[in-house]
Amino acid sequence: MSTYLTFPPHDGTGRLLIHDLVDSMPHASVVGESTEWKGVLKKATQVAATDTTVLLTGESGTGKEVIARFIHRGSGRRNGPFVALNCAALPEPLLESELFGYERGAFTSAERSKPGHIELAAGGVLFLDEVSELSLCAQAKFLRALQEREFLRLGGTRSVRTNVRLIAATNVNLRDAVAGGRFRSDLYYRLNVFDICIPPLRQRRGDILPLATSFLRELANATGRPRAALTLDATEALLCHEWPGNVRELRNVLERASIICEDGMICVGDLSLLPTPATSNSTNLDLIERCAIERVMRDVNGNKVKASRELGISRTQLYSRLRKYGLTPQKNWQA
Repeated sequence: MSTYLTFPPHDGTGRLLIHDLVDSMPHASVVGESTEWKGVLKKATQVAATDTTVLLTGESGTGKEVIARFIHRGSGRRNGPFVALNCAALPEPLLESELFGYERGAFTSAERSKPGHIELAAGGVLFLDEVSELSLCAQAKFLRALQEREFLRLGGTRSVRTNVRLIAATNVNLRDAVAGGRFRSDLYYRLNVFDICIPPLRQRRGDILPLATSFLRELANATGRPRAALTLDATEALLCHEWPGNVRELRNVLERASIICEDGMICVGDLSLLPTPATSNSTNLDLIERCAIERVMRDVNGNKVKASRELGISRTQLYSRLRKYGLTPQKNWQA
């Protein structure tokens, strides 16, 4: 069961602590060990305790909503709602009604009044995903809501006051969208108060194995089956893949592989990965093997019998590799 914090943790000076915020999140939400990912968490922690508008940028599937929820957890609005709206998932007329709400009779099917996402997020956070998909008309209306802290429901005549913190996200370059006339410059500057760029998974390969381990554990808990393990070849394939779909693609690949693998061991053939062009200096195979062995040893709390079984090698081979890489028993070898 996840443990949630009553108050944002701090170091006595009012500064939030990253590790306590991470621990407050459900399971694998913010898993990652790379310098790049820790940099993202540091910026998110710095801005969390404020009410500042945040703009999250990065490719699709990198974890923008994860970071938005992370910020919400560390904010003074943590007990308020977190309301998410994907601007790319709705046609323009429906998007405006979902965002601002509508009054009875505003259009043919409006048989009763309905609050929009801005109202539903009162006292909490409104997360606008793919904000670049807002039409220019919707952008103008939303800009006014941000500036005046009030808006009109569709078909309404009475202003509704807003009390939300805005976190916006996009996978496109908004500067280019502004230059191309597709996005309002004044709204861009309203959104881009505090920007956090989330790097793609291929630029933070140190997160691939921690994420894979966490996803496999999560999938096992969901199905009630023993947790699947990766062979060394499968581990190498994961680390070499370019991950155009990022973290979302990694989870989907592992979910499929955990279903079709035999004897609980995921092999390369179980991974639905498109071939990645090989480059001579792209991957250090010894480093891959060492990382895989070290992670499995942590997962099994140093039990060499279980480790050799999960790695798909004999105990003799495991002992040889432990000596080769100087991996000695450690107290922190725990899952």
